[in-house]
Amino acid sequence: KVSALPYDWPHDGSLSPETTALVIIDMQNDFCAEEGYLAHLGYSVAGTRAAIPNIARLLEAFRTHGYTVYHTREGHRPDLSTLAPRELFRSRNTPSGLGIGDAGPMGRLLIRGERGHDIIPELCPLPSEPIVDKPGRSAFAYTDFELLLRVKGIRKLVVCGVTTDVCVHSTVREGNDRGVECLLVEDATGTALEELHSAAVKMVQHSGGIFGATATTKDVLEGIQ
Repeated sequence: KVSALPYDWPHDGSLSPETTALVIIDMQNDFCAEEGYLAHLGYSVAGTRAAIPNIARLLEAFRTHGYTVYHTREGHRPDLSTLAPRELFRSRNTPSGLGIGDAGPMGRLLIRGERGHDIIPELCPLPSEPIVDKPGRSAFAYTDFELLLRVKGIRKLVVCGVTTDVCVHSTVREGNDRGVECLLVEDATGTALEELHSAAVKMVQHSGGIFGATATTKDVLEGIQ
């Protein structure tokens, strides 16, 4: 088990490579590089980059112990056919006026195939590690992620990545509704504003663990030994 809040995770103690996987959410240039989408929204990437060392530690350990690893990327088709009008408006409602699909230093922002859409080099997936391309926040929405989990018999997810309050939280919440028990690794997730990170962590712990549980990288590494 992993020492976690508000309960030791998983609840039934069945922590094994056969039932449990690591999922790394959206560690892309667009969210972690100074020239990416997040910066064009007017935010610092310091909060997202701070999670990189602990995610790398988790990734190495889960690989070493034979656990399945999944990566996700948020992005849209080049023709913007997966982008709702309100989302395009919202993305441009920023100081820069630039949003999804507009040209940036690393190509069009949040568009599949552009350099900004790529996962950062520090966390590069292995060929054996599936990448889930998603058009929205949750890894489950309009993707084959649930199918991948069912085929492998995965019912428990250790979740890290960015951003804590948006894509990480959306994945944890929807996973919970689909019967997947999630553990949010609080110091291996990050976002633009610390107060949003803290609130997101507390929301998982609320009501006896309404969306799952939270733990530190250290606790997870000790739990999977």
